[in-house]
Amino acid sequence: MIKSLGAKNYKYANRGMTLEADLEATNHFYLVNDIAVIYKKPTPITISKVNYPSRLEAVIKEGYFRTPSTTDYNGIYKGKYIDFEAKETKSRTSFPLSNIHVHQLKHLDMICKHGGIGFLIVRFTTINKTFLLTHGDLKEFINNNDRKSIPLTYFENKGYLIKDKYNPRTDYIEVIDNLYFGGMP
Repeated sequence: MIKSLGAKNYKYANRGMTLEADLEATNHFYLVNDIAVIYKKPTPITISKVNYPSRLEAVIKEGYFRTPSTTDYNGIYKGKYIDFEAKETKSRTSFPLSNIHVHQLKHLDMICKHGGIGFLIVRFTTINKTFLLTHGDLKEFINNNDRKSIPLTYFENKGYLIKDKYNPRTDYIEVIDNLYFGGMP
């Protein structure tokens, strides 16, 4: 059973947007409407070679990842720290666990241990469904299964369907409200 939150059912399929673009637009909506402050984290890269033909035309020629990145997004909503990873899959039936790294899971463990809200957002692009899976349910699946992927049915049973809307596009705060704040906007 899909736990669908929210009264209205908007359908804006095939908008040509990636999950990242939808989340950026959603987070911008939250910010300008004073709902939440959520940002995409920059990837920590060290630049080692730069070509400087002129100051305005500097070109990075070589760089490397300084440390493994944690998760994609973080911020604050109603006084609670929020941290999450966002992924897309073209599969119609499952989400590969190889898309989530051990250091990201450990990071989410620490966030939740200290009272923050951690979760995973997964979009099944082929069937145009986006789910929020709490860190607890993600961890439960990993700890109790030998599978290399999470089946769509697990998302349908344990996850929360994030309905497509016009604005905000991918309204995950609606799910957060219902899960952690008793449905209060």
